[in-house]
Amino acid sequence: MKRNTTVLMSALVATSFLAGCAAVAPQANYDAMLDKVFASSFTDKSIAKVGWLKQDAANEACSEAQGEELPADQAKTIEAANLKTVKWPSDGKFLGDWKAGDKLAQNGRGMTWREKSTDPAGNGGNCYNCHQLDKAEISYGTIGPSLYNYGKIRGVSDPSSAASKSIVEYTWGKLYNAKAYNACSAMPRFGHAGMLDQGQLKDLMALLLDPKSPVNQ
Repeated sequence: MKRNTTVLMSALVATSFLAGCAAVAPQANYDAMLDKVFASSFTDKSIAKVGWLKQDAANEACSEAQGEELPADQAKTIEAANLKTVKWPSDGKFLGDWKAGDKLAQNGRGMTWREKSTDPAGNGGNCYNCHQLDKAEISYGTIGPSLYNYGKIRGVSDPSSAASKSIVEYTWGKLYNAKAYNACSAMPRFGHAGMLDQGQLKDLMALLLDPKSPVNQ
């Protein structure tokens, strides 16, 4: 009994000591420490800018959520703000050349310090890394859903028709800024981030929606 009492008292003393240390020791600001490391370790080089390391409000909120769903009202606020950034085709035409779009979707190059700052249109879409697009593909990613038959499943037999307008506009918005429809989407914001230009976006639109595209065969 005496031994048990001694052990218990020792444990209480140790706990009190640790609690006192925890109360005295300052809480490390790891975010500030990390920012300092980044600031001292990275520099602008060609098109790769240090500013890329700074998250906007949407990415910051999703990072803090650590994979958990955001509260519905917060998610809606983020989506509404991102939808306002979407720039629609200046000529009102949404579709380009699906053959060019196919090459773009299978191209993963771009957005590195080796790229020329004078060649913003040199980036690929890298779509195959996350999606299946064509039955002929040998390898593709599964991070995102399959896009095979994307337009066909959605009944887009004529992308220029009034009946297809909502799907066409949604698809453009999703490519331009995916967070406009899913606050914590992992999909690159191709238009919003300046990764792809308007012509490239039109070509990807054609790949997804043109009935003659292999995506819809």
